[in-house]
Amino acid sequence: MEQTGYTTAVPSSYKAASDHPGTVTRLDYDSKDYVRNGAPITKTAYVYTPYGYDENDEETRYNIIYLMHGWGGHAGEYFEYTSTKNVFDHLIENGDIPPAIIVSATFYNDNSDTGFSGSIAEFRQFHRDFEENLMPAVEGRFHTYAKSVSDEDLKASRDHRAFGGFSLGSVTTWLQFCYDTDYIRYFLPMSGSCWYYGTYGDFQIERNVDFIEQLVKDNGLDERGYFIYHAVGTNDAVKSQSIDMAEEMLERSDVFTPEHYVFYQKGGGYHDFDAVQEYLYNALPLFFRDGNDSFLNGKETEASYSTETLIRDVQNDPVFGDYGRLIFPVNGGYMSGSTLGNLGLTWYNYIDPDKTVEICNYMRDHAESGDTIFYDIYTEDEKQADPAKRDTGLFFFKGETGARFAIVNAGGGFAYVGAIHDSFPHALELSKMGYNAFALIYRPGAQTACEDLASAIAFIFEHAEELEVDTSDYSLWGGSAGARMAAWLGTYGTENFGEDAYPRPAAVIVNYTGLSEVTGYEPPTYSAVGTSDGIASYRTMERRIQAIQANGTDAMIEVFQGLPHGFGLGTGTAAEGWIENAVTFGERHMKQ
Repeated sequence: MEQTGYTTAVPSSYKAASDHPGTVTRLDYDSKDYVRNGAPITKTAYVYTPYGYDENDEETRYNIIYLMHGWGGHAGEYFEYTSTKNVFDHLIENGDIPPAIIVSATFYNDNSDTGFSGSIAEFRQFHRDFEENLMPAVEGRFHTYAKSVSDEDLKASRDHRAFGGFSLGSVTTWLQFCYDTDYIRYFLPMSGSCWYYGTYGDFQIERNVDFIEQLVKDNGLDERGYFIYHAVGTNDAVKSQSIDMAEEMLERSDVFTPEHYVFYQKGGGYHDFDAVQEYLYNALPLFFRDGNDSFLNGKETEASYSTETLIRDVQNDPVFGDYGRLIFPVNGGYMSGSTLGNLGLTWYNYIDPDKTVEICNYMRDHAESGDTIFYDIYTEDEKQADPAKRDTGLFFFKGETGARFAIVNAGGGFAYVGAIHDSFPHALELSKMGYNAFALIYRPGAQTACEDLASAIAFIFEHAEELEVDTSDYSLWGGSAGARMAAWLGTYGTENFGEDAYPRPAAVIVNYTGLSEVTGYEPPTYSAVGTSDGIASYRTMERRIQAIQANGTDAMIEVFQGLPHGFGLGTGTAAEGWIENAVTFGERHMKQ
């Protein structure tokens, strides 16, 4: 994965109740008051065990994740937000992470807030409680990879242990790294920097990073292995300390390589548990893996994708780098299912699992072979000015060298981009016919989507030699909202959406859209729609095609009996084969 980037939203299905929920158990354990006089005290932690955990089964062992709250929090906090516990359930149920034990602990002696200065005093001593009391108490009762709670066995099982925390819990996580890398390999600091030196308002970033760098070198952590997933929201009120620390660590790329340290931000994320859920969702699947990106407990990444492959495994496949997250909708709330075989998309029908698998394997095979299959259409400066532009780009399905090109735009109601069903399949088929086909991932919203399409057209024209495409007589394609984009750019041109004037397309292919406007400047237009489409009336589309024809422009429509909205390629339906008819139509308007 890329060393820096933006997190992927948690699918709404992950926040709903799971069919295989884990169990949360309260654990009271003996500890000491390390802040004051070392007197004996009793502390509390809450322990999540995954579905199917059997306390009598001593053969099965589990990775363990310790999580720490922020200022004013308490033990068990990570399980009190039902949707957060549901995320843990689904991550395990869907195979995103191996079954794991998760501990929601506290740095407070009395499990209650002691004020800000008191909180600082208590979390600074938490590592002692962790080493001497909490870890032995939990792992002496629950089946982790530690063979016993001896110091030697706890250290020997460090590859199967993680620690994360939010806010002051993030600061605690950094201190755990400073003190306890002998016991812990994976770290998830969420919205907070290291305060080994300094405190709030006196962060001493450079000095702390110096300390961490020396710690890595002195303890041979490069060879022993460690991984830090550092996260913060772009709207987090205290984001500056995290960003400053990240920048300092990233400047030392010879030490803090992507193998050991990454920094990800939640676009629009605040200092809240909604952001925490997203960090957990993105980070935990990266933990407990070996050098071949297989889970340390033996769960292997498949050599090629199948209908049983998890969507999340495709998104996180290292071969794709940061753009793997764009293969499926960034706004996961419009997507259902966890595997390539049971994918569902809002407003779409006839999603073909075999085609989904074919597309993902096509992308993976070409990426592994060194082919460029994804192009950014915006510069880094443009992305920094508008972070939403990070969720854009062109997936390239290469046809014959020097052949003409087509841009395919998926629909999604301008709320999300359903490319996996509504543009990737079309682009792949066009490439098989020899065309150089691009599938656009754009920002939701009619105006921004059209601006992105205009930028994509400009990008292809400006990089035609590099892309090895013929820019004459290109075509624009789209379904539903994507069809509107193709129609509008074909009619109004790139100059009306923030770009210089580039040639208009030779033809537009606009399927199942309710667009009715006709200006008289439309390019030749092909449309396809079903009679049972409850979103885009076939009669509205027929009237539009007739109006275009009345203006003297070539246009045709195919109406398929009984088909609903969003049939894609229409494989196995009355619409199967429409794409060949559309290509034939478009070729009538291409100069030989």
